[in-house]
Amino acid sequence: MDLGPSGESPYRSLTAYSGDHEANAIAFAMNAGMFDDEGKPIGYFVEDGERLQSLNTADGEGNFHTKPNGVFFGSGDTWEVRSTEDFLANVRERPEFGTQSGPMLVIDGELHPQISRDGESRFVRNAVGVDEKGRAHFVISNAAISFGKLARFYRDELSVRNALYLDGNVSALWNPATDRLDTGAPIGPIVVVERKENDDD
Repeated sequence: MDLGPSGESPYRSLTAYSGDHEANAIAFAMNAGMFDDEGKPIGYFVEDGERLQSLNTADGEGNFHTKPNGVFFGSGDTWEVRSTEDFLANVRERPEFGTQSGPMLVIDGELHPQISRDGESRFVRNAVGVDEKGRAHFVISNAAISFGKLARFYRDELSVRNALYLDGNVSALWNPATDRLDTGAPIGPIVVVERKENDDD
């Protein structure tokens, strides 16, 4: 996870982030987690083992507060998606990285109870899910889609038991391999997947 240069304000865009990092070291980066007007996370956020925001269990309006929401987190080569309640009850050690968002799309193999099959809300959306082999599947849609379509993709096509919505409308991707660098509305937290030193693909 990355929010901004150390001790400074959030990047607010992938363009700003890319200007600070070597493209050949990055597999991809995308926005990941809900944020306030300044681009700072409104939910749990851990970067390099440092907790910058505590877990948010408050009620409220909007996607983030459509319970259950959840946390994408991990340490080393172990990555997980858990609902906020599950995370609060069962995770005892601080992970190396983490971001809280909402709503959950898939919970223990079932679609979120408040997500309709194909609702009227349509946005370019992005999300993450972790399969039974521990592999994280990051998805960003190529066109505006419903929550239901994205949730079913994770459950039915990727066979992921737990998937978390990251954002919509401002969803953006930097993929150096294809020279894709999305621009648009300001973003907040960023998830970054770095290349291994011997990764030439």
